[in-house]
Amino acid sequence: MKLKSVTASFAQVIHGLNVGHLTERVIQRSKRMILDTLGVGFLGTSTEVFHKASEYSKIYSTNMTSTVWGRPDFRLPPTYAAFANGVAIHSMDFDDTWHPATHPSGAVLPVLMALSEALPPSPKFSGLDFLLAFNVGIEVQGRLMHFSKEANDIPKRFHPPSVVGTLGSAAAASKILGLSMTKCQEALAIAVSHAGAPMANAATQTKPLHIGNAARHGMEAVFLAMLGLQGNKQVLDIQAGFGAFYANYSPKVPPSLDSYTWLLEQQDVAFKRFPAHLATHWMEDAAASVRKHLVTDRALLPVDHIDRIVLRIPDVQYVNRPFPVTEHEARHSFQYVACATLLDGGIIVPSFHKRQINRPQVRELLGKVELQHPQDNLPSFNTLYCEISVTLKDGVTFTERSNTFYGHWRKPLSQKDLQEKFRANASRMLSPDTVERFIEIVENLEDLEDCSLLTTLLKGPAPPEMVSKSI
Repeated sequence: MKLKSVTASFAQVIHGLNVGHLTERVIQRSKRMILDTLGVGFLGTSTEVFHKASEYSKIYSTNMTSTVWGRPDFRLPPTYAAFANGVAIHSMDFDDTWHPATHPSGAVLPVLMALSEALPPSPKFSGLDFLLAFNVGIEVQGRLMHFSKEANDIPKRFHPPSVVGTLGSAAAASKILGLSMTKCQEALAIAVSHAGAPMANAATQTKPLHIGNAARHGMEAVFLAMLGLQGNKQVLDIQAGFGAFYANYSPKVPPSLDSYTWLLEQQDVAFKRFPAHLATHWMEDAAASVRKHLVTDRALLPVDHIDRIVLRIPDVQYVNRPFPVTEHEARHSFQYVACATLLDGGIIVPSFHKRQINRPQVRELLGKVELQHPQDNLPSFNTLYCEISVTLKDGVTFTERSNTFYGHWRKPLSQKDLQEKFRANASRMLSPDTVERFIEIVENLEDLEDCSLLTTLLKGPAPPEMVSKSI
C-alpha cells in the first residue's frame, strides 16, 4: 500500500522496526549513550534546578510507580518521573550531543526507564526490546533534524531537544508499549502540539526543563493517543504542522524497512568531558594548548603579564557571555571557559561553582578578552573550530587552534574513559557496587532477558547472583 504522507510513513517505521533491524554498531553506540546519560543524570540530581523540578513534581505523586534517579524513596507517576529525571540529565549541560544539533538521549532514556519500571511484570521486556525502543526514539529525532537546512547550524530560535526530543519520546514510548501504526501516528500528531521552547532561556535554570518536558510530553502524547485522542494525520507533512518550527521545512519519507539504515550507524554522538555547552569544548582544548606556552610545570599563570586574549569563534550569541554571573551562564560562555582553562589547565565539574566563577583572577582575565568571528567559522558542531591568541605585554603572541576535541564524534571517548566518566558521576548517588553493576548490565544489555533488572538497581543493590543469571 502506498503511503499517503510523511507522517504516516514515520508511523510505519516506528511500528515496523524490530530487533532484527539493529546492527552491531548501533547497539554498541547506543549502549555508550545509555551509560553516559545515566551517569550525567545521577550527577544532575545534586543540582538546584533538579531540586526545584522534583519539588514541583511532588504535587502529582498520588499514584507513585516510577523511581526518581538517585532517590530510591521518591517515586512518581511515569510521566513526572521522566520529567524529573530528564531535568537531571540536562541540569549541567553534560549530556550527549548529535549533529544536526540536539541532545538525543535525555528525552528518551527517562521515558523507557520509567515505563519499564511501571509496566506490569508480564510480558517481560528484554534488553533488546529496550535497545530497540531507545534507538527508535533517537532515530526519529535524527530524521526530523534532516527536514531543515536550518537545523545544521547551532540553533537560534528553538531549542532542538524541546522540538524533536518530544517526538522522540513519543516514538520510544509508542514502541515499548506496542502501539498500532494508527496510534503511533496519533501520538506524533499530539506530541507536535507539546513541542517547542525558545532559545531565550538558554543559560538559565529553565533550559533543563526543556528536556524534562520533552520526555514527559512525549509520554503524555502516547497515553492520550491510547485513549483515542486524535490529531492532524498530516502533521509532519505541512508547514503549519511540524514545519512551524523551521523556516525552510522540507520533509522526507524515511527509508523502507527492508533496506533500513540507522542514522546512528552513520553519525556517532559527542560525549562531553566537562559539563558545558558543546562549542566550549573546542575552546577548552585550544586554551589548554596555549597555556603550555605560558606555564611550565606547576607554576601559576602570569595573569599580570597578559595584555590581551583574542578568541576566534563562530558567531553563536547565546554562548557569548563576557562576564557570566551564574553557573548556567558560565556553562554557556566561550570567554569563561577560555579564562578558567588558562588559569587552571582544564575544566572539571567544580569549575562552575560560583566561587570559581567570581575569582578575581578570572574576572581580570575576562576583561582582556576580545572576540572575532572569522567568515569560515560556521556555527555547526560538525565544522566549527576555536582559536585563541594570548598576547603578552612584551608583544609576544601565542596562538593555538582546535578543530576537533577529545569526545567529539570524530575523536570519540574510549570505552574506558566513558566508564570512568560514569563512575565519577554516578558514584555521587550510588554505592560502588551498584555503579559497577550498572556498567556490567549496560555493557551486556542486548543479552539481558528482563530489563526490569536495570530499573531495579535504581531502588538499591541487587544480589550478585541475580545479575549473573540475567546477562
